[in-house]
Amino acid sequence: MHTHTRQVFDCVDAALPAEVLEPTQPATACVIWLHGLGASGDDFVPVPPHLKLPDNLAVRFIFPHAPDMPVTCNNGYIMPAWYDILALTEIRDINRQQLQASCARIATILQQQIAQGIAPERCLLIGFSQGGAVAYHTALTFPHRLAGLIALSTYMPAPDLVEQADLTANRTLPIRIAHGDADEMVTERASRRAFDWLQQQGYDVDWKRYPMAHELCVGEIRQIGEWMRTMLAAGP
Repeated sequence: MHTHTRQVFDCVDAALPAEVLEPTQPATACVIWLHGLGASGDDFVPVPPHLKLPDNLAVRFIFPHAPDMPVTCNNGYIMPAWYDILALTEIRDINRQQLQASCARIATILQQQIAQGIAPERCLLIGFSQGGAVAYHTALTFPHRLAGLIALSTYMPAPDLVEQADLTANRTLPIRIAHGDADEMVTERASRRAFDWLQQQGYDVDWKRYPMAHELCVGEIRQIGEWMRTMLAAGP
């Protein structure tokens, strides 16, 4: 069982509210899980009990809420978003500065967790859809070795931005990708392009397909739990 609270994290240029689940014993690991466009940090709060993680992993889950902003591809409608999407091309045409700003905020939360005593090798990033794009860029460019990255139903919007950063710390980061074979929101091909790029760069990356649309399914949640156990057990 976890204790559920709402917290506000002071980040570089903004305060990010988040749903936080604390383990029954003092946290020694941290998972930051980022939601998709138009959703909220509440979306994945019900998932942790289904991951079947052992209590001794002592995982703190943080589910940040993206800020509200006008989204061009949705006629300027204001909704929770990590960055503006200018066009719904297969690999989205995006506001790259907003992507980088969101990555900086999530990196700040990670740094705060590390400052509180959680080893970086026991910090894990998970992102769904637009949140997955932020998770990719944040994890790959983070200056300390993390436990792992899990990218769900997502794409990598700007590999060239990643290539410009110092990637030394997370060159051996385990990266696991899951995608639905009936996903009409983010194509399977977009997900594979991220996988192919990561493989070409020499990353430890795996890709799994599930019989689902743009969502999570039970088999995938079980797999996420297994990935997390492996990634977090490898830490100190």
